[in-house]
Amino acid sequence: MGRIGNIKDRKNKQDSKKASVYTKMARLISVAVKEGGSDPEYNATLKAALDKARANNMPNDNIERAIKKASGESGDQIFEHIIYEGYGPSGAAVILEVLSENRNRTVGEIRHIFDKNGGNLGTSGCVAYLFDRVGHILIEKSIYPDEDQTMMDALDSGADDIEIDEEVYEITVSPAGFIELKEALEEKEYEFLEADVIYKPQNQVELADEDSSKMEKLIDMLEDNDDVQEVYHNWKH
Repeated sequence: MGRIGNIKDRKNKQDSKKASVYTKMARLISVAVKEGGSDPEYNATLKAALDKARANNMPNDNIERAIKKASGESGDQIFEHIIYEGYGPSGAAVILEVLSENRNRTVGEIRHIFDKNGGNLGTSGCVAYLFDRVGHILIEKSIYPDEDQTMMDALDSGADDIEIDEEVYEITVSPAGFIELKEALEEKEYEFLEADVIYKPQNQVELADEDSSKMEKLIDMLEDNDDVQEVYHNWKH
């Protein structure tokens, strides 16, 4: 399996969690609309949320409903951006991006998930130093097999770095340069497996079989929680 992970496994996993993913995307869209309005041309956060929703195959009808609902809602339901950090089995580092309208409920649920799977919720900053915040784009290598051309296109578009895996090109840039890079590659007609600003681990750790099983279950349970938008970790699998 490649360092980035098997493409087929990733797609199958996404397909099996569509309902949960659509709920998360609707929440992301709602927050973006409330913060900057319903026109993606003038709201970069909403544009990024819509791109992410479409990348997760969210139907246009669902997207339009989410925008209309957010535009018409009163301010009763306010979602808060929260970053949680913690440890998985054998001290593997975990960072969560969360959107919650009830911080107390969410932190209780997340703490329970960690405790149940051999980990523990940590304090702010306990593992963040093990990650870099970067703009991150994955492009499927089988679709664009010319490595030299793809590398040149990425660097010409403003990429800071490009790593070539068995299955993908992993392109990184500073968070500030992400949108410009993404749009430049889109103009060159590249399609993306993933495109987002993420927490990228500086190094990856290997776990014994038993801890690997616990770590996988921990990640699955966190991803199933509607408040958790993204799960980042440094587990090599």
